Amino acid sequence: MHEAVLRVGQPGVYAAATDGTDTTLELWCNDHCDLLHVSGPGGRAVLDHVESLVGVREWLVEGDERLLITESCLKDHENDRIEPVLARHNCLLVPPLRYADGEKWCRVLALDPANLTALYRELAESFPVTVESKREVASVTTDRPLLTPETALPDLSERQREALLAAHEAGYYRIPRETTTAELADAMDVERRTFEEHLRRAENKLVAGLTEFY
Repeated sequence: MHEAVLRVGQPGVYAAATDGTDTTLELWCNDHCDLLHVSGPGGRAVLDHVESLVGVREWLVEGDERLLITESCLKDHENDRIEPVLARHNCLLVPPLRYADGEKWCRVLALDPANLTALYRELAESFPVTVESKREVASVTTDRPLLTPETALPDLSERQREALLAAHEAGYYRIPRETTTAELADAMDVERRTFEEHLRRAENKLVAGLTEFY
């Protein structure tokens, strides 16, 4: 069995809702409705957009995190779906679909790596496609999910990623530390408290994502 994580620049309502924002969206389709996890400061605008298109039956809000259940399924309102392309190449989509930075993130499984290659080529004929990761699944681990960038880092916002990468590159996590949050904030031209908030949120999400695999 072979696995690939693809970033597809396929236009669509959910992808457009995340374009140019710090907001990410994860989608579980249930045929009659969608379950959505929206993360980021633009979540209110995404909720309004989804409600106007497919309706929202119920939602929960906690800070910048939102969990939505829609009135109907998005596939009833859009024609540009990836599932028919996957079916043509005997590939399986592992939910959730993830939308970030205007792109659709798809975790795909196939028995034959040639099917993944054919899938990539067909998608690339119409859309920008990036292979985020690719590997062979050589063992069965029933008690632990497959570890990929998509599952380990499910919903870091753009600002959170920037803060985390800046801290790493500047030696913030080295022993002893080679920089401070004040210096990093100055370099990024933001307030120290703002930088620390982005960094702490990134760290919390990273740890929470990784601990699921232990």
